Amino acid sequence: QVQLVESGGGLVQAGGSLRLSCAASGRTFSTYTMAWFRQAPGKERDEFVAAISRGGGNIVHADSVKGRFTISRDNAKNTLYLQMNSLKPEDTAVYYCAARTGNSLTRGAEEYNYWGQGTQVTVSS
Repeated sequence: QVQLVESGGGLVQAGGSLRLSCAASGRTFSTYTMAWFRQAPGKERDEFVAAISRGGGNIVHADSVKGRFTISRDNAKNTLYLQMNSLKPEDTAVYYCAARTGNSLTRGAEEYNYWGQGTQVTVSS
């Protein structure tokens, strides 16, 4: 199995940027499809943000973040990233990275087998 640890969250003003990282250990990182999800206050941990294929060649972003957020990965460093630009107050949430052994870029949280502990992102207006 794989262990995931997120970092990079914090407090930022609207319009600002943050870069989240997710460090993986354990089984070979490159064998997992990876994704970011988020949990806004009072909501479930199932809002899909973005996903990336094992080799990084296929990417999908949620409509709500398209053009502002970019998912990427570095398999040599066993790390997943989420570059977040033009942040809005509605982006405030705990952000989780997740891994699945399947090949497809599914948006369903229930399809992901492994989860990190989350990192808080707060965007002030």
